[in-house]
Amino acid sequence: MIGFLRGKIARKAAPFIVLDVNGVGYEIEAPMTVFYDLPELGAEITLQTQLIVREDAHTLFGFADEADKSLFKALIKINGVGAKLALTILSGQSAAEFQFCVQNNDTQALIKLPGVGKKTAERLVMELRDKLSKGENSQPIVAPNTSSARAEAISALCSLGYKPLEASRMVSAIEPEGKNCETIIRLALQGSVK
Repeated sequence: MIGFLRGKIARKAAPFIVLDVNGVGYEIEAPMTVFYDLPELGAEITLQTQLIVREDAHTLFGFADEADKSLFKALIKINGVGAKLALTILSGQSAAEFQFCVQNNDTQALIKLPGVGKKTAERLVMELRDKLSKGENSQPIVAPNTSSARAEAISALCSLGYKPLEASRMVSAIEPEGKNCETIIRLALQGSVK
C-alpha cells in the first residue's frame, strides 16, 4: 500500500492533485479541505494516502493528516457510504467536527452535508459512535472552537474515567467565563454529584 506521498504539486484541479514524486506523477483525489490549504504549484507537500482498488479503477485518495485518513477508512466501511460520499463528508466538515456531531447525535448537522439524507445520517451516528470513541488514538471529543480551559477539563475528566460524551456534557453545563481548567473540573464534578 501507499501510506503517504511527499512531492511537488504539478497540477491541481479540484478534486484532483497531481503530485510529482521523483519524476512520477501521482493523481490523487482529495477533499476540498485539502485544496483550501494547498500552496502554489511547485511547492513540496506531504499527503497521507489511501489506495482503493476496484475492478474498474485504482484510485488514490489524499488527506492532510492521519485523522482525516482514519475517518475516511471508517466511513467507507459503512454500508451505503462509498469513497465519493466519504470524500464529500470530509469536504464539508473537519474530522473533529464530524466526530463531535456523531458523539452528540447531531443528525441535523450531518444532513446539511451534500449527499447525506436522514437515514444515512442516522446510520453514520449509530455505526460510528462507538468506533470513533474507542479508536487507538482517540482523543476526547470537544466541540470545535471550544476554549482551551474547557478542552483541558474534558480531557482531565476522561482521564478520571468519564466517557468523552459524558465529560463533554458535564463541562458544557458550566459557564466558562473567567474560569480556569481546575475551576471548571471542580464545578463539573460537583454538578455530577447532585
